[in-house]
Amino acid sequence: MASGTALIYDEEMTTHKLLWSDPVCDIEVPERLSSSYEQLKRYHLVERCVRVPVREGSEEEILLVHSSEHLEVAKSTQTMNEEQLKRVSGNYDAFFFHPNTYRCARLAVGATLQLVDAVMSGKVCNGMALVRPPGHHSQRNAANGFCLFNNVAIAAEYAKLKYGLKRILIVDWDVHHGQGTQYIFEEDPSVLYFSWHRYEHQEFWPSLTESDYDAVGLGKGKGFNINLPWNKVGMGNSDYLAVFFHVLLPAAFEFDPELVIVSSGYDSGIGDPEGQMNATPEVFAHLTHFLMQLANGKLCVILEGGYHLKSLSESVCMTVKTLLGDPVPQITGEMAPCLSAVESIQNVRAAHKPYWKWLMYEDTSFIQNLSTKSHLLKKADPNPSTENESKISNNNETVKVEKFLELHMKNILFPVPPIKTATTSDSKGSTHLLPVPVHLVKELDKTEIKAFVSGFYADLVKEDKTLLSLGSMLAILDKILKKEVCNGIAESSTAAVSVAVALRHSVRFGFQRVLCVFVGDMQIIPNTDDGKILMIHICEKEHFSLLLKDAEGNDFFSAVLGFILPVAYSYRPDLTVIAIGPNRSLGISGIFLLFTLLQGLAESRILAVIEDKEINLMQSVAQALVGASTPNFGTYVPPSQEKANKIKILRDQFQQQWKMLQCSGKLSI
Repeated sequence: MASGTALIYDEEMTTHKLLWSDPVCDIEVPERLSSSYEQLKRYHLVERCVRVPVREGSEEEILLVHSSEHLEVAKSTQTMNEEQLKRVSGNYDAFFFHPNTYRCARLAVGATLQLVDAVMSGKVCNGMALVRPPGHHSQRNAANGFCLFNNVAIAAEYAKLKYGLKRILIVDWDVHHGQGTQYIFEEDPSVLYFSWHRYEHQEFWPSLTESDYDAVGLGKGKGFNINLPWNKVGMGNSDYLAVFFHVLLPAAFEFDPELVIVSSGYDSGIGDPEGQMNATPEVFAHLTHFLMQLANGKLCVILEGGYHLKSLSESVCMTVKTLLGDPVPQITGEMAPCLSAVESIQNVRAAHKPYWKWLMYEDTSFIQNLSTKSHLLKKADPNPSTENESKISNNNETVKVEKFLELHMKNILFPVPPIKTATTSDSKGSTHLLPVPVHLVKELDKTEIKAFVSGFYADLVKEDKTLLSLGSMLAILDKILKKEVCNGIAESSTAAVSVAVALRHSVRFGFQRVLCVFVGDMQIIPNTDDGKILMIHICEKEHFSLLLKDAEGNDFFSAVLGFILPVAYSYRPDLTVIAIGPNRSLGISGIFLLFTLLQGLAESRILAVIEDKEINLMQSVAQALVGASTPNFGTYVPPSQEKANKIKILRDQFQQQWKMLQCSGKLSI
């Protein structure tokens, strides 16, 4: 299996720069690349990545997407003087040429293709290319919005041609609509293009009707173009996550891509003068973590926009840390999407219902009277004095955000435990069949267990047999609480008691919120730590939280993405305990998915307690915890109408308490 993360960067791409004064283009500066790379070095991430050299994209590769006329114009600028460059640049919307622009743009294309080759050949599992100029606005015959060649679109066509790929997912989280990418693929069912973007009812650049939610693709490409318009500024972490839970991830798992490419613009992050959004850098770690569960982990992240240097560089680092497999920082901010975001989510789901199986039984309808319509104000033409005042205000805002981010990153970053995954050796000696990175720790002996239990847990442990079954769990939990290991697997013949002791001990240790997910038939011992423990039970019998009968493989997506994940993110636990008992209705692949997705929470602290000693199950859980790629789920099977209705009932029942469940604008939020 491929491992490692590629990082592609070449200082020469900083030579593309603006030679004259232009208030529209002056934010696209060389420091966008250099400051991101310097921050990666400060976090010691560069040395952990696999360095892949840059090359120029060939003319043939550029012509996979662009016209020969466009290529010739770009080539001709290499020998132009400043006046000529200015004149040619004026033919395009928000673009500037420098004598080295053509060379840099070819390097940007080549760097992107080098990353695709490294990932597709198995040299690395994933990677990031830091490139300039960006690409997603560039069209077949025109430069646009700082973009000359469409790096990501060329990469998708290249991957289809060279590797015979039939399904490629492009995720564009830049704050601007990548209309260039949309135009190139809108009739192509082999490329699923997803973009969220600041729109404000067509008031924000590029101000196109085809950037709205109802642009779903054309001809055979209908359903394969997903636009999520942001109709107000100030969107934050919970809004971004809600879109992933209720739109992107269900569509992506159904589409089942063979490669994921990210048009990774960080102008959707806090402090950016273009986006004016409030999402903090760690949200990009979470988004990256989710995308790593697709396409067997084949993920190529390509830089697009991002114009607040501190916000950009911290977000780049969060992305690369996650690609490297580091635990994801705890998400911050209130976990409740705003009404405008939920309205956009509902409209996208309604627009795409005819094209996707996962939406087959969802209750979707369009919202015409959006909450933001009445708030739209006509913008007055700026005069020079207000422009200057605006620049001063922007400078002050930039400094303020820099100071905020300095403190914020110190608060959310944490030392990574030296060991990722631990277990104890079992009597059968089957631990040698687990993945190599799993670390063995010694079980507590009977005397140690007795001393531990006598003080606070004697009411839970009545028999010697039960007492001895706690040895593995206590040894692993102790290592997790001391931050010596990140996560671990404990076998226990009395899983229910082991879990009850683990939950009580975690709360005594000081954790304020512990999430416990039970899978299978298991007696759940009630806890008295009111509000500090949230339990979800996946079983065949009715239970207060969740019923899923005979859930197998990808049938389970709707429950995980539509219910469990939103509830878990609303709760934001300090520790996640997943207990697996007998007669489970959930298949091994579903259990794997549950473990991988929940690793985004609690700084990836997960305690797995397994009653069933089935080696396939142990291997699957261990692989999920050490960070192996999610297995392929095969042909997508939608949930039955009965199951879809049950999940909807649960969502309706709990969405006022757990706000991340909300995906319908009809609610009072």
